[in-house]
Amino acid sequence: MVAAVAAAAVTTANPLTCSLFPSQGLRGTTSGLQWTKRQCTRKASALTVTAKFELKPPPYPMDALEPHMSKDTFEYHWGKHHRAYVNNLNKQIEGTELDDTLLDDAVLITYNKGDPLPAFNNAAQAWNHEFFWESMKPGGGGKPSGQLLQLIERDFGSF
Repeated sequence: MVAAVAAAAVTTANPLTCSLFPSQGLRGTTSGLQWTKRQCTRKASALTVTAKFELKPPPYPMDALEPHMSKDTFEYHWGKHHRAYVNNLNKQIEGTELDDTLLDDAVLITYNKGDPLPAFNNAAQAWNHEFFWESMKPGGGGKPSGQLLQLIERDFGSF
């Protein structure tokens, strides 16, 4: 999971003007709430709060998936694609309430009940890539067992 990390712990008295979230904010139930696609803004100040999603280091060395994924492919996919989604998400949410949410919450909020907000693609892709790296392991793979194998064989004919 990509964690939201505060880069500065300075707070300001500047109000955040935002129509992205309901008036009661992120607390409580959100099942009946609606968000709009309008941008959130904060008045300029010398003091700001900045929290960012971080690109976690890969959970294993970049050559650990060879021969299935080359080190060059891994470096490119993690260092270019995944990094771009995280960086672009940070740019899109800077100064908004999303700035201090967890990535899982950012994905759910920006999905906006099927009417995605502008940051949804980057939030979802950052999450997808994090899941992708965590789902693989060196020496992993092979045929599943138990109920998973039975369902695959039932639905697809064979593994």
